[in-house]
Amino acid sequence: MAIIFWVEDQFHWIDKFKPVLESADFGDKENTNQVEVHKFVESACQAIKQRKLPPDIVILDANMNGNDDAGFTVSKLLVKKWPQVPVIYLSEHSGTGIEEKAFEQTDAQDFIAKHQLNVEKVLCWRIKALLRHKVIQNESDKMGSSGPPDNDMIKSGELTIDLTTWNVYWQGERLMNPINNQRPLAPTPRKILKFLVESSPRPLTTFQMAEKLDSDKFSYANYRQHIKTLRHSFEQASLKKQTSFLQRCKNGKGIVTFGDEGAYLWVK
Repeated sequence: MAIIFWVEDQFHWIDKFKPVLESADFGDKENTNQVEVHKFVESACQAIKQRKLPPDIVILDANMNGNDDAGFTVSKLLVKKWPQVPVIYLSEHSGTGIEEKAFEQTDAQDFIAKHQLNVEKVLCWRIKALLRHKVIQNESDKMGSSGPPDNDMIKSGELTIDLTTWNVYWQGERLMNPINNQRPLAPTPRKILKFLVESSPRPLTTFQMAEKLDSDKFSYANYRQHIKTLRHSFEQASLKKQTSFLQRCKNGKGIVTFGDEGAYLWVK
């Protein structure tokens, strides 16, 4: 069971997400999570001061009642009392200065847009990854080691996929959203990349990828667009090392187009 501390002032979002969070399986095979909701900054701060035990994870709304700093006020208090607790921002202000401030001035682990497709699944997926990372980190601290074990990573040449945090690194640089490099790469391209690497040297067609993503609406147009996003994200990271991932793809390595059946292949 996960204990979730959530600060959110709008009832329709509470009604939308609370039942999902309460019944989600975050890796312990239990579907009875405790969700503590606070609609005001003052009550959230008071609850933090009075609580003896930390929650497992905190979800914050950045802007509350017109105050852009509301979530940051709670975050600062959280960091002082429980620096080890993961914090996720769930906000309508993704891609703005508020998101940038969340990453630069607080210890936010993630910033999720409320209005994205399948946001409930995205939120649960991110929470599960953060809780898993927290468990591994606690075990590492007890053993005096650092970083996730090798079996929690996928490595292929200069590519590393951290299965705990779901961060992706190319030549040591983290892959970011190619349209806005202040934001992380979206979940679906990361999943597609993972499946391509795991299937290498075999290509994956649109149908095969749709099965792996468990999506009956996944088309070749979707596949092609996600591949384009991945290639440009790689290119963005490559330029920092004065190399070119796009040129690498043209030379038959990296993410390669395979045949005429809408298939792609990872070649390290």
